[in-house]
Amino acid sequence: MKRKNILILLGSILVLIILSWYFTKPSDEQGQTIKTEVVSGQFIIDVTTTGELEARSSEKIQGPNPMKLRNARIWQYRIEDIIPDGTVVDSGQWVATLDRSDLDNKIKDQELDVEKLQTQFLQKQLDTTMTLRNARDELINLLFTLEEKQIIVEQSIYEPPATQRQVKLDYDKTQRTYDQSVENYQLKLRKAEADMREVQANLSKAQNRMEEFTNLLSDFVIMAPKSGMVTYKKGWDGQKQGVGAQVNAWENVVATLPDLTAMNSQTYINEIDISKVAEGQKAEIEIDAFPGKKFSGTVYEVANMGEQMRNSNAKVFEIMIQVDGFDSILRPSMTTKNRIITNVIDSALFLPIECVSSNDSISYVYYQGKRKQVIPGLSNESSIIILEGLKEGNKVYLVAPTGAEEWDIDFLDAEIIEKYKVNEEAEKEKETVKEDMPDKKMSPDGKRRGNGPGKGKKRPNK
Repeated sequence: MKRKNILILLGSILVLIILSWYFTKPSDEQGQTIKTEVVSGQFIIDVTTTGELEARSSEKIQGPNPMKLRNARIWQYRIEDIIPDGTVVDSGQWVATLDRSDLDNKIKDQELDVEKLQTQFLQKQLDTTMTLRNARDELINLLFTLEEKQIIVEQSIYEPPATQRQVKLDYDKTQRTYDQSVENYQLKLRKAEADMREVQANLSKAQNRMEEFTNLLSDFVIMAPKSGMVTYKKGWDGQKQGVGAQVNAWENVVATLPDLTAMNSQTYINEIDISKVAEGQKAEIEIDAFPGKKFSGTVYEVANMGEQMRNSNAKVFEIMIQVDGFDSILRPSMTTKNRIITNVIDSALFLPIECVSSNDSISYVYYQGKRKQVIPGLSNESSIIILEGLKEGNKVYLVAPTGAEEWDIDFLDAEIIEKYKVNEEAEKEKETVKEDMPDKKMSPDGKRRGNGPGKGKKRPNK
């Protein structure tokens, strides 16, 4: 009985040792035995990026009239209140209220100017009235004096000639004084009319300016020009301009009403992959908010000039992808995953990219106990084309087995390597010549011309 217990104990210990060895052995040891087959078929080369939806076109919700703002010397204003971003509004519905404190101050100043000019007008009117009244009284008095002189002349016919001559000279002198006074009165009258017109013009100008400022008050309450979804405008720093944001008079846009029936995905490609992307390439667009929901698209704009990413040394190029079709779930600023199809090879041999290793200028796979040299071709994110070295159905290791670094290398024939080397150099030379030569196009005047500067949109750093 005692011997039986000892055997059971030893058996239990052995089982524990086996289980411990099985569950504690390195996981990569199992992975080193995994193999994968070389597959033949269509090979798709793509570039995957993250983007953001935006409307292809949108109507701007304008602030106050820019000309009126300049006349009022208001160069910027603050958004005091605005409807929440993404709200659907009807035509004529309230959208935002702008801060009118600057305009209110200008209206108060203008009211003081109007009152001052009204006082000046009244004072000028009284002064003119008094001046012209004195001039008219003087004319009347001179007229009476002239009549008296006339009577004296008539009565002097019985006086000596010298006396008659003296009386006649006195009458002529009074007549001349009267005529001069009449001319002076006419000059004073014209001057008074001119002064009154000047004061009246200044007053009217101030009143018109006052009326313009008062009418401008209503422009600080923004209404929707048509039905749609209100989207906040983004500033130079990429931040949305909501409550408290400053708006410049020369960029007089408070918000936008995007056309949701036509959307784009704005994305950025790094400088390594930009050479693969071109206008007209197809793309698959997936919305992060709706996993599995995919849309087709087309690359329709590729920036020629790169941009500096914020807080990074990386350079990126802006790409615009046109989303095909319409779906009511699409909204501006939604995050998208874009898969741009840059090339499609109808028939090729390929395998997972992890299978191919390299040592200096030699690429190889782990195959049948050897490091088999291969000539790789184009690749995508998961797979790589094998031009030479393997056949369809060959099974290679997914990861290097233990001790595979010591395996012998099975080199390809020198003729095969040289052939691909020559072809590669020829392709490089062809690309160099293509880049150096201008793209000649026939212009309307019948002359061949090279392409002009590329279209690069001027956008803020991302």
